[in-house]
Amino acid sequence: MEVSIVLEFLFYASGTCVIFATPLAVLLSSLMTFGSLGEQYEIIAMKSAGISIRKLISSLSLFILIIALFSFWFSDNVAPKSYFKMRTLLRNIVNQKPTLNIIEGVFYDGFDNYIIRVGEKGRNNRDIYDILIIDHSKYQGNSTFTYAKSGKMETTDDENYMLFYLYDGFLWNDGSYNSENNPLSRSTFSEQYKRFDISSFKFERTSTDFNARANQALPNTEIIKTVDTLMISVRQNNENMIDAFLASSPNLKNFISDSILQKKSDIPNIQYDELSVQQKEDALRRMIILKNDFKNSVNINNESNKYYYKNISASLIEWHRKYVFAVACILFFFIGAPLGTIIRKGGIGVPLVITVVFFILYFMLTIFGEKLAKGGAVAAGTGMWISTFILIPICAFLTYQATVDSALLSSEELLKKVQQIKFKPLFAKKKNESTPTHA
Repeated sequence: MEVSIVLEFLFYASGTCVIFATPLAVLLSSLMTFGSLGEQYEIIAMKSAGISIRKLISSLSLFILIIALFSFWFSDNVAPKSYFKMRTLLRNIVNQKPTLNIIEGVFYDGFDNYIIRVGEKGRNNRDIYDILIIDHSKYQGNSTFTYAKSGKMETTDDENYMLFYLYDGFLWNDGSYNSENNPLSRSTFSEQYKRFDISSFKFERTSTDFNARANQALPNTEIIKTVDTLMISVRQNNENMIDAFLASSPNLKNFISDSILQKKSDIPNIQYDELSVQQKEDALRRMIILKNDFKNSVNINNESNKYYYKNISASLIEWHRKYVFAVACILFFFIGAPLGTIIRKGGIGVPLVITVVFFILYFMLTIFGEKLAKGGAVAAGTGMWISTFILIPICAFLTYQATVDSALLSSEELLKKVQQIKFKPLFAKKKNESTPTHA
Protein backbone atom coordinates (compact mmCIF):
# COMPACT_ATOMS: atom_id res chain seq x y z
CA MET A 1 0.00 0.00 0.00
CA GLU A 2 1.32 3.42 -0.92
CA VAL A 3 2.30 5.83 1.82
CA SER A 4 0.25 8.56 0.17
CA ILE A 5 -2.91 6.51 0.62
CA VAL A 6 -2.21 6.04 4.33
CA LEU A 7 -1.52 9.75 4.77
CA GLU A 8 -4.71 10.58 2.90
CA PHE A 9 -6.70 8.28 5.15
CA LEU A 10 -5.17 9.88 8.28
CA PHE A 11 -5.96 13.33 6.88
CA TYR A 12 -9.64 12.47 6.43
CA ALA A 13 -9.75 10.78 9.84
CA SER A 14 -8.31 13.89 11.49
CA GLY A 15 -11.14 15.94 9.99
CA THR A 16 -13.69 13.90 11.92
CA CYS A 17 -11.87 14.57 15.22
CA VAL A 18 -12.01 18.37 15.05
CA ILE A 19 -15.47 18.44 16.65
CA PHE A 20 -14.04 16.69 19.74
CA ALA A 21 -10.67 18.46 19.76
CA THR A 22 -12.01 22.03 19.65
CA PRO A 23 -13.58 22.08 23.16
CA LEU A 24 -10.50 20.36 24.55
CA ALA A 25 -8.24 22.98 22.95
CA VAL A 26 -10.37 25.84 24.29
CA LEU A 27 -10.25 24.47 27.84
CA LEU A 28 -6.49 23.86 27.79
CA SER A 29 -5.62 27.21 26.18
CA SER A 30 -7.84 29.22 28.54
CA LEU A 31 -6.40 27.42 31.56
CA MET A 32 -2.81 27.99 30.45
CA THR A 33 -3.39 31.63 29.49
CA PHE A 34 -5.19 32.79 32.61
CA GLY A 35 -3.08 30.54 34.82
CA SER A 36 0.10 32.19 33.47
CA LEU A 37 -1.39 35.65 33.92
CA GLY A 38 -2.23 34.86 37.54
CA GLU A 39 1.12 33.20 38.23
CA GLN A 40 3.03 36.23 36.94
CA TYR A 41 0.78 38.69 38.84
CA GLU A 42 -0.40 40.31 35.63
CA ILE A 43 -4.03 39.90 36.65
CA ILE A 44 -3.28 41.87 39.83
CA ALA A 45 -1.73 44.61 37.68
CA MET A 46 -4.85 44.67 35.48
CA LYS A 47 -7.07 44.96 38.54
CA SER A 48 -4.99 47.88 39.82
CA ALA A 49 -5.48 49.52 36.44
CA GLY A 50 -9.27 49.16 36.75
CA ILE A 51 -9.74 46.07 34.58
CA SER A 52 -11.83 43.54 36.46
CA ILE A 53 -11.88 39.78 35.88
CA ARG A 54 -15.42 40.03 34.54
CA LYS A 55 -14.37 42.57 31.95
CA LEU A 56 -11.30 40.51 31.04
CA ILE A 57 -13.37 37.36 30.52
CA SER A 58 -16.20 39.12 28.69
CA SER A 59 -13.75 40.72 26.27
CA LEU A 60 -12.72 37.27 25.10
CA SER A 61 -16.27 35.90 24.97
CA LEU A 62 -16.82 37.23 21.46
CA PHE A 63 -13.72 35.40 20.23
CA ILE A 64 -14.90 32.16 21.89
CA LEU A 65 -18.33 32.62 20.30
CA ILE A 66 -16.65 32.82 16.89
CA ILE A 67 -14.76 29.61 17.66
CA ALA A 68 -18.02 27.90 18.67
CA LEU A 69 -19.72 29.00 15.44
CA PHE A 70 -16.74 27.78 13.45
CA SER A 71 -16.88 24.46 15.28
CA PHE A 72 -20.54 24.04 14.36
CA TRP A 73 -19.92 25.04 10.74
CA PHE A 74 -17.02 22.65 10.46
CA SER A 75 -18.96 19.75 11.98
CA ASP A 76 -21.95 20.45 9.74
CA ASN A 77 -20.12 20.98 6.44
CA VAL A 78 -16.55 19.67 6.47
CA ALA A 79 -16.72 16.76 8.94
CA PRO A 80 -19.51 14.86 7.07
CA LYS A 81 -17.56 15.01 3.81
CA SER A 82 -14.39 13.98 5.61
CA TYR A 83 -16.21 11.03 7.22
CA PHE A 84 -17.65 9.97 3.87
CA LYS A 85 -14.25 10.04 2.16
CA MET A 86 -12.60 8.26 5.09
CA ARG A 87 -15.14 5.41 5.05
CA THR A 88 -14.93 5.11 1.26
CA LEU A 89 -11.15 4.97 1.36
CA LEU A 90 -11.22 2.47 4.23
CA ARG A 91 -13.56 0.22 2.28
CA ASN A 92 -11.25 0.31 -0.71
CA ILE A 93 -8.25 -0.51 1.47
CA VAL A 94 -10.03 -3.45 3.10
CA ASN A 95 -11.19 -4.77 -0.26
CA GLN A 96 -7.62 -4.56 -1.52
CA LYS A 97 -6.42 -6.90 1.24
CA PRO A 98 -8.65 -10.00 1.25
CA THR A 99 -6.64 -11.46 4.16
CA LEU A 100 -8.21 -8.79 6.35
CA ASN A 101 -11.70 -9.98 5.42
CA ILE A 102 -11.03 -13.61 6.33
CA ILE A 103 -12.26 -13.80 9.93
CA GLU A 104 -11.73 -16.70 12.27
CA GLY A 105 -14.62 -19.17 12.27
CA VAL A 106 -16.55 -17.32 9.53
CA PHE A 107 -17.15 -18.65 6.01
CA TYR A 108 -15.65 -16.25 3.46
CA ASP A 109 -17.01 -16.21 -0.11
CA GLY A 110 -14.95 -13.38 -1.55
CA PHE A 111 -13.19 -15.67 -4.06
CA ASP A 112 -15.12 -16.80 -7.12
CA ASN A 113 -16.56 -20.32 -6.78
CA TYR A 114 -14.78 -20.96 -3.47
CA ILE A 115 -15.80 -20.70 0.17
CA ILE A 116 -13.07 -20.63 2.82
CA ARG A 117 -13.34 -21.09 6.56
CA VAL A 118 -10.32 -20.54 8.82
CA GLY A 119 -10.57 -21.72 12.40
CA GLU A 120 -7.67 -19.67 13.77
CA LYS A 121 -5.25 -17.02 12.48
CA GLY A 122 -1.78 -16.19 13.73
CA ARG A 123 -0.75 -12.76 14.93
CA ASN A 124 1.17 -12.13 11.71
CA ASN A 125 -2.10 -12.55 9.78
CA ARG A 126 -0.39 -15.19 7.60
CA ASP A 127 -0.32 -18.39 9.61
CA ILE A 128 -3.70 -20.15 9.61
CA TYR A 129 -5.05 -23.29 11.25
CA ASP A 130 -8.06 -25.57 10.85
CA ILE A 131 -8.70 -24.62 7.20
CA LEU A 132 -11.72 -25.76 5.19
CA ILE A 133 -12.06 -24.90 1.47
CA ILE A 134 -15.26 -25.76 -0.44
CA ASP A 135 -14.90 -25.90 -4.23
CA HIS A 136 -17.90 -24.75 -6.28
CA SER A 137 -16.01 -24.32 -9.56
CA LYS A 138 -17.71 -27.38 -11.10
CA TYR A 139 -21.19 -26.15 -10.12
CA GLN A 140 -21.97 -29.43 -8.37
CA GLY A 141 -22.89 -28.10 -4.96
CA ASN A 142 -20.86 -28.93 -1.88
CA SER A 143 -19.19 -31.94 -3.46
CA THR A 144 -15.48 -31.09 -3.07
CA PHE A 145 -13.84 -30.25 0.24
CA THR A 146 -10.23 -29.57 1.15
CA TYR A 147 -9.25 -29.64 4.79
CA ALA A 148 -5.85 -28.88 6.34
CA LYS A 149 -4.69 -28.67 9.92
CA SER A 150 -2.38 -25.74 9.26
CA GLY A 151 -1.11 -23.49 6.51
CA LYS A 152 -0.24 -19.95 5.53
CA MET A 153 -1.60 -17.41 3.08
CA GLU A 154 0.23 -14.72 1.15
CA THR A 155 -0.12 -12.69 -2.02
CA THR A 156 2.21 -12.66 -4.99
CA ASP A 157 4.48 -9.70 -5.66
CA ASP A 158 2.23 -8.39 -8.44
CA GLU A 159 -0.80 -8.77 -6.11
CA ASN A 160 -2.74 -10.64 -8.78
CA TYR A 161 -2.94 -13.96 -6.95
CA MET A 162 -3.33 -15.17 -3.40
CA LEU A 163 -1.56 -18.39 -2.43
CA PHE A 164 -2.68 -20.84 0.23
CA TYR A 165 -0.02 -23.28 1.44
CA LEU A 166 -1.80 -26.16 3.18
CA TYR A 167 -0.17 -28.79 5.39
CA ASP A 168 -1.33 -32.15 6.75
CA GLY A 169 -4.81 -32.45 5.29
CA PHE A 170 -7.11 -34.38 3.02
CA LEU A 171 -9.26 -33.88 -0.10
CA TRP A 172 -12.84 -35.18 -0.10
CA ASN A 173 -14.76 -35.50 -3.40
CA ASP A 174 -18.29 -36.82 -3.76
CA GLY A 175 -18.40 -38.19 -7.29
CA SER A 176 -22.12 -38.97 -7.19
CA TYR A 177 -22.88 -35.42 -8.29
CA ASN A 178 -21.01 -36.01 -11.54
CA SER A 179 -21.79 -39.57 -12.52
CA GLU A 180 -22.79 -42.84 -10.97
CA ASN A 181 -19.52 -44.34 -12.20
CA ASN A 182 -17.46 -41.90 -10.11
CA PRO A 183 -17.55 -43.10 -6.51
CA LEU A 184 -16.65 -41.11 -3.41
CA SER A 185 -12.90 -40.41 -3.24
CA ARG A 186 -10.75 -39.29 -0.36
CA SER A 187 -7.02 -38.56 -0.48
CA THR A 188 -4.55 -37.21 2.02
CA PHE A 189 -1.62 -34.86 1.52
CA SER A 190 1.25 -33.53 3.56
CA GLU A 191 1.61 -30.31 1.58
CA GLN A 192 -0.52 -28.59 -1.02
CA TYR A 193 -1.06 -25.11 -2.32
CA LYS A 194 -3.98 -23.35 -3.98
CA ARG A 195 -3.97 -20.18 -6.02
CA PHE A 196 -6.83 -17.69 -6.20
CA ASP A 197 -7.17 -14.80 -8.60
CA ILE A 198 -7.43 -11.49 -6.70
CA SER A 199 -6.74 -9.08 -9.54
CA SER A 200 -10.21 -7.61 -8.96
CA PHE A 201 -9.14 -6.67 -5.42
CA LYS A 202 -6.58 -4.12 -6.63
CA PHE A 203 -6.97 -0.71 -5.11
CA GLU A 204 -9.52 1.35 -7.00
CA ARG A 205 -11.07 4.57 -5.92
CA THR A 206 -14.85 4.52 -5.92
CA SER A 207 -17.19 7.48 -5.92
CA THR A 208 -20.03 5.70 -4.13
CA ASP A 209 -20.12 4.05 -0.76
CA PHE A 210 -22.66 2.25 1.38
CA ASN A 211 -22.04 4.87 4.09
CA ALA A 212 -23.19 7.72 1.83
CA ARG A 213 -26.45 8.02 3.78
CA ALA A 214 -24.92 7.45 7.21
CA ASN A 215 -25.82 10.09 9.78
CA GLN A 216 -22.16 11.05 10.27
CA ALA A 217 -21.89 11.80 6.55
CA LEU A 218 -24.89 14.14 6.42
CA PRO A 219 -25.32 17.82 7.34
CA ASN A 220 -28.14 18.76 9.69
CA THR A 221 -30.46 19.79 6.87
CA GLU A 222 -30.20 16.31 5.35
CA ILE A 223 -30.59 14.68 8.76
CA ILE A 224 -33.91 16.50 9.25
CA LYS A 225 -35.07 15.25 5.86
CA THR A 226 -34.08 11.74 6.86
CA VAL A 227 -36.08 12.03 10.09
CA ASP A 228 -39.12 13.33 8.18
CA THR A 229 -38.84 10.42 5.75
CA LEU A 230 -38.67 7.93 8.61
CA MET A 231 -41.69 9.49 10.32
CA ILE A 232 -43.64 9.23 7.07
CA SER A 233 -42.60 5.57 6.89
CA VAL A 234 -43.93 5.02 10.41
CA ARG A 235 -47.30 6.57 9.58
CA GLN A 236 -47.49 4.68 6.30
CA ASN A 237 -46.62 1.46 8.10
CA ASN A 238 -49.47 1.98 10.58
CA GLU A 239 -51.94 2.81 7.82
CA ASN A 240 -50.90 -0.23 5.79
CA MET A 241 -51.39 -2.46 8.82
CA ILE A 242 -54.94 -1.19 9.37
CA ASP A 243 -55.82 -1.36 5.67
CA ALA A 244 -54.42 -4.87 5.31
CA PHE A 245 -56.27 -6.05 8.40
CA LEU A 246 -59.58 -4.56 7.31
CA ALA A 247 -59.17 -5.96 3.81
CA SER A 248 -58.45 -9.44 5.15
CA SER A 249 -61.36 -9.30 7.62
CA PRO A 250 -64.59 -8.59 5.70
CA ASN A 251 -66.74 -9.61 8.69
CA LEU A 252 -65.04 -7.26 11.08
CA LYS A 253 -67.86 -4.73 10.86
CA ASN A 254 -70.01 -7.19 12.79
CA PHE A 255 -67.89 -6.65 15.87
CA ILE A 256 -66.93 -2.95 15.82
CA SER A 257 -69.06 0.18 15.62
CA ASP A 258 -69.94 1.97 12.40
CA SER A 259 -68.24 5.12 13.70
CA ILE A 260 -64.84 3.39 13.54
CA LEU A 261 -65.40 2.12 10.03
CA GLN A 262 -66.97 5.48 9.04
CA LYS A 263 -69.63 3.76 6.95
CA LYS A 264 -73.02 2.24 7.56
CA SER A 265 -73.51 -1.48 8.01
CA ASP A 266 -76.03 -3.30 5.86
CA ILE A 267 -76.20 -6.24 8.26
CA PRO A 268 -79.31 -6.20 10.46
CA ASN A 269 -78.87 -5.75 14.18
CA ILE A 270 -79.22 -9.23 15.71
CA GLN A 271 -79.01 -9.76 19.44
CA TYR A 272 -76.53 -12.32 20.71
CA ASP A 273 -79.26 -14.10 22.70
CA GLU A 274 -81.28 -14.68 19.53
CA LEU A 275 -78.47 -16.78 17.98
CA SER A 276 -78.41 -20.54 18.16
CA VAL A 277 -75.70 -22.42 20.01
CA GLN A 278 -73.92 -23.25 16.76
CA GLN A 279 -74.11 -19.62 15.61
CA LYS A 280 -72.70 -18.46 18.93
CA GLU A 281 -69.78 -20.90 18.62
CA ASP A 282 -69.12 -19.73 15.06
CA ALA A 283 -69.21 -16.08 16.15
CA LEU A 284 -66.80 -16.70 19.01
CA ARG A 285 -64.53 -18.71 16.74
CA ARG A 286 -64.41 -15.85 14.23
CA MET A 287 -63.69 -13.40 17.02
CA ILE A 288 -60.74 -15.48 18.22
CA ILE A 289 -59.36 -15.73 14.68
CA LEU A 290 -59.72 -11.99 14.15
CA LYS A 291 -58.11 -11.33 17.54
CA ASN A 292 -55.09 -13.50 16.72
CA ASP A 293 -54.73 -11.94 13.26
CA PHE A 294 -54.89 -8.46 14.73
CA LYS A 295 -52.37 -9.38 17.44
CA ASN A 296 -49.92 -10.75 14.88
CA SER A 297 -50.36 -7.66 12.71
CA VAL A 298 -49.70 -5.40 15.67
CA ASN A 299 -46.57 -7.36 16.65
CA ILE A 300 -45.19 -7.17 13.12
CA ASN A 301 -46.02 -3.47 12.95
CA ASN A 302 -44.29 -2.85 16.30
CA GLU A 303 -41.11 -4.56 15.13
CA SER A 304 -41.06 -2.44 11.99
CA ASN A 305 -41.71 0.73 13.97
CA LYS A 306 -38.90 -0.15 16.42
CA TYR A 307 -36.50 -0.21 13.48
CA TYR A 308 -37.75 3.17 12.25
CA TYR A 309 -37.67 4.75 15.70
CA LYS A 310 -34.16 3.44 16.29
CA ASN A 311 -32.99 5.15 13.10
CA ILE A 312 -34.87 8.31 14.04
CA SER A 313 -33.18 8.38 17.44
CA ALA A 314 -29.74 7.82 15.86
CA SER A 315 -30.36 10.65 13.40
CA LEU A 316 -31.51 13.07 16.09
CA ILE A 317 -28.52 12.16 18.27
CA GLU A 318 -26.16 13.12 15.45
CA TRP A 319 -28.17 16.31 14.84
CA HIS A 320 -27.87 17.37 18.50
CA ARG A 321 -24.21 16.33 18.75
CA LYS A 322 -23.05 19.18 16.52
CA TYR A 323 -24.80 21.79 18.67
CA VAL A 324 -23.69 20.16 21.93
CA PHE A 325 -19.98 20.27 21.10
CA ALA A 326 -20.27 23.82 19.77
CA VAL A 327 -21.83 24.94 23.04
CA ALA A 328 -19.14 22.95 24.88
CA CYS A 329 -16.53 25.34 23.49
CA ILE A 330 -18.24 28.22 25.30
CA LEU A 331 -18.75 26.26 28.51
CA PHE A 332 -15.16 25.06 28.63
CA PHE A 333 -13.95 28.62 28.25
CA PHE A 334 -16.02 29.69 31.25
CA ILE A 335 -14.49 26.80 33.16
CA GLY A 336 -10.89 27.29 32.07
CA ALA A 337 -10.67 31.07 32.35
CA PRO A 338 -12.04 31.44 35.92
CA LEU A 339 -10.24 28.33 37.10
CA GLY A 340 -6.97 29.63 35.68
CA THR A 341 -7.29 32.90 37.58
CA ILE A 342 -8.06 31.00 40.79
CA ILE A 343 -5.34 28.34 40.75
CA ARG A 344 -2.74 30.74 39.27
CA LYS A 345 -0.68 27.99 37.68
CA GLY A 346 0.54 28.31 34.11
CA GLY A 347 2.65 26.05 31.96
CA ILE A 348 1.54 22.68 30.70
CA GLY A 349 1.56 20.54 33.87
CA VAL A 350 -1.36 21.50 36.12
CA PRO A 351 -3.57 22.85 33.29
CA LEU A 352 -3.13 19.65 31.32
CA VAL A 353 -4.14 17.50 34.29
CA ILE A 354 -7.24 19.62 34.96
CA THR A 355 -8.13 19.62 31.27
CA VAL A 356 -7.93 15.85 31.03
CA VAL A 357 -10.08 15.42 34.16
CA PHE A 358 -12.80 17.81 32.97
CA PHE A 359 -12.86 16.49 29.44
CA ILE A 360 -13.04 12.85 30.57
CA LEU A 361 -15.91 13.76 32.88
CA TYR A 362 -17.69 15.61 30.09
CA PHE A 363 -17.09 12.84 27.57
CA MET A 364 -18.37 10.19 29.98
CA LEU A 365 -21.53 12.18 30.63
CA THR A 366 -22.05 12.63 26.89
CA ILE A 367 -21.63 8.91 26.23
CA PHE A 368 -23.96 8.14 29.15
CA GLY A 369 -26.66 10.42 27.76
CA GLU A 370 -26.18 9.05 24.26
CA LYS A 371 -26.61 5.47 25.51
CA LEU A 372 -29.79 6.48 27.34
CA ALA A 373 -31.14 8.06 24.17
CA LYS A 374 -30.26 5.07 22.00
CA GLY A 375 -31.88 2.74 24.50
CA GLY A 376 -35.09 4.76 24.44
CA ALA A 377 -34.92 5.68 28.14
CA VAL A 378 -34.96 9.41 27.38
CA ALA A 379 -35.51 11.57 24.32
CA ALA A 380 -32.56 12.17 22.00
CA GLY A 381 -32.38 15.87 22.91
CA THR A 382 -32.49 15.21 26.66
CA GLY A 383 -29.82 12.52 26.49
CA MET A 384 -27.39 14.57 24.42
CA TRP A 385 -27.76 17.74 26.52
CA ILE A 386 -27.32 16.07 29.93
CA SER A 387 -23.60 16.88 30.00
CA THR A 388 -24.31 20.52 29.15
CA PHE A 389 -26.92 20.85 31.91
CA ILE A 390 -24.36 19.54 34.42
CA LEU A 391 -21.57 21.86 33.23
CA ILE A 392 -23.65 25.06 33.40
CA PRO A 393 -23.77 25.21 37.24
CA ILE A 394 -20.03 24.49 37.37
CA CYS A 395 -19.38 27.38 34.97
CA ALA A 396 -21.56 29.73 37.00
CA PHE A 397 -19.86 28.73 40.27
CA LEU A 398 -16.31 29.14 38.96
CA THR A 399 -17.09 32.44 37.24
CA TYR A 400 -18.60 33.80 40.45
CA GLN A 401 -15.61 32.66 42.49
CA ALA A 402 -13.24 34.36 40.04
CA THR A 403 -15.14 37.67 39.89
CA VAL A 404 -15.29 38.01 43.70
CA ASP A 405 -11.56 37.20 44.03
CA SER A 406 -12.28 34.07 46.02
CA ALA A 407 -9.29 32.07 47.16
CA LEU A 408 -11.39 28.99 47.81
CA LEU A 409 -9.76 26.95 45.04
CA SER A 410 -6.35 28.60 44.88
CA SER A 411 -3.33 26.34 45.15
CA GLU A 412 -1.96 28.27 48.15
CA GLU A 413 -5.18 27.92 50.14
CA LEU A 414 -5.52 24.25 49.30
CA LEU A 415 -1.92 23.64 50.37
CA LYS A 416 -2.51 25.44 53.69
CA LYS A 417 -5.63 23.39 54.39
CA VAL A 418 -3.78 20.18 53.67
CA GLN A 419 -0.97 21.19 56.02
CA GLN A 420 -3.46 22.03 58.76
CA ILE A 421 -4.95 18.56 58.70
CA LYS A 422 -3.66 16.51 61.63
CA PHE A 423 -3.80 12.80 61.05
CA LYS A 424 -4.50 10.88 64.23
CA PRO A 425 -2.04 8.01 64.77
CA LEU A 426 -3.59 4.62 64.33
CA PHE A 427 -2.01 3.27 67.54
CA ALA A 428 -2.36 6.36 69.71
CA LYS A 429 -2.81 5.72 73.44
CA LYS A 430 -5.94 6.81 75.16
CA LYS A 431 -5.66 9.66 77.65
CA ASN A 432 -7.02 7.64 80.55
CA GLU A 433 -4.86 4.62 79.74
CA SER A 434 -2.00 4.26 82.17
CA THR A 435 1.24 2.52 81.51
CA PRO A 436 1.15 -0.97 82.99
CA THR A 437 3.64 -1.72 85.76
CA HIS A 438 5.33 -5.00 86.42
CA ALA A 439 5.67 -6.40 89.87
